[in-house]
Amino acid sequence: MSIHHLKTILIADAVTCAGVFAAGLFAAAPVAALLGLPANIVTIGGWICLAAGLLMVAAARQKIPGAALVKLIVLGNLGWVAASFAVLATYAGQMTGVGIAVVAAQALGVLGFAILEGKGAAAPRIVVV
Repeated sequence: MSIHHLKTILIADAVTCAGVFAAGLFAAAPVAALLGLPANIVTIGGWICLAAGLLMVAAARQKIPGAALVKLIVLGNLGWVAASFAVLATYAGQMTGVGIAVVAAQALGVLGFAILEGKGAAAPRIVVV
């Protein structure tokens, strides 16, 4: 995987984090009602995504993203996936069908980012221009 491709993946991941942060900060109550989750879960998820997104942008801005930082991002994404399934296990009884679908789909999407970023972290550190 080229460095450019890894940077593109990191920025795409950061953009999704920005969306979750914005929803958690500015629309926690309506999003929570749509999903059938407590508003504080949506808000906490938003703040977590702010921190994760900033790390992703920092890695993407490096000439060659540091393997250790990218691996930290991968671990964070895997933690998010685990937390998402924990939310499903804990709140499924009160969640809406849309909520269950959204939480499951975003968990799988984040898993996809983790896999791609993990491949990028393991790739030889070359710059393709």
